[in-house]
Amino acid sequence: MITAYSLGLGGIEKALVNLLQLLDKNQYEITLVLEKCEGIFLAQVPKHIEVIEYHVHQDKNPLIRKIKNRIKLWKWKRVHKNKYDFAISFTTYSRPGAHIALNASSNNALWVHSNYEQVYEGDSNKIREFFRVVQADKFKHLIFVSQDSKNAVCKYLKCFAKKSLVCNNIVNYKEIRENAEEEIDNIKTTTTFLNVGRHDEHSKQLSRIIGASKRLVKENYDFEVWFVGSGVDTNYYKSLVEENGLEDVILFLGKKDNPFPYYKMCDAVLLSSQYEGYPVVFVEAMVMNKPLVTTKVSDYQEVEGKYGIVCENSEEGVYLGMKEFLDKGYKIESLFDAERFNRDIIEQLEKLIGGYK
Repeated sequence: MITAYSLGLGGIEKALVNLLQLLDKNQYEITLVLEKCEGIFLAQVPKHIEVIEYHVHQDKNPLIRKIKNRIKLWKWKRVHKNKYDFAISFTTYSRPGAHIALNASSNNALWVHSNYEQVYEGDSNKIREFFRVVQADKFKHLIFVSQDSKNAVCKYLKCFAKKSLVCNNIVNYKEIRENAEEEIDNIKTTTTFLNVGRHDEHSKQLSRIIGASKRLVKENYDFEVWFVGSGVDTNYYKSLVEENGLEDVILFLGKKDNPFPYYKMCDAVLLSSQYEGYPVVFVEAMVMNKPLVTTKVSDYQEVEGKYGIVCENSEEGVYLGMKEFLDKGYKIESLFDAERFNRDIIEQLEKLIGGYK
């Protein structure tokens, strides 16, 4: 069993779909439990996987809400208690997902996708409270998608160290390369940077790209930035672009079921985030053999000197990274071995499902 919140646009959701598509259907019988059975990636779930919606009550009265949800969980436990050989709470922050996974199997894992030291800006109380709420101490395994994320959390919660391991998110490289061949209108007229993801200023910091672009335009650089995605701050970003007269430089392309033709068309993939767990766009860019310009988010060392330009975690850093690419470009010397990358992950998962590290 695997639990998650929904399958809306996002790195966690895409990583989950990739995992579901690549787990051997002849070896595993899989049930996916979603709090909300919705989202752009829902149609990509393989047909052999059972999908269940675990609807959480949202009554305005907190007491009634709590009672209803307690009763619902009790009924769920009666039917599903230790029914599964392995259970995963894939959306780290989901309290219902954690409850369900813990009761579905004694062999269970909580997937940790973000660097929570950066999320909570080093506030040890908030970090400990977050992991207390999702009952991380009760899970048999904690799976971190990057070494940086694991090190950061275990620094504050040393008791997690012995049951924590690193397992990157799997990548469906064949699908990426196949989907990249889809024909789209050729909008490329100059050097282009591509940003793919959720529009959320707290973590993604796309305002850095807008500020950096303004400076580069003043210096007479010719380029475009394509934003593929949407989110709570899309209108904010559009207003910043309009205020700075960058409508012809920064293009909002919206959410795309298939962003990979844009990967194929662009010159570099641009990441401006304040923090990430392990960025899905890292691997997607590597699969497409496109150089990255990225801030120092989790495991940026895998990019540095091999797959692109790493810059400081600031608007100034993004500006200097974009400027360096516009001045010099970047040539990737050795191709990314996606097949080996996936094989290593699958081997780790098979050990976990089998009940040992």
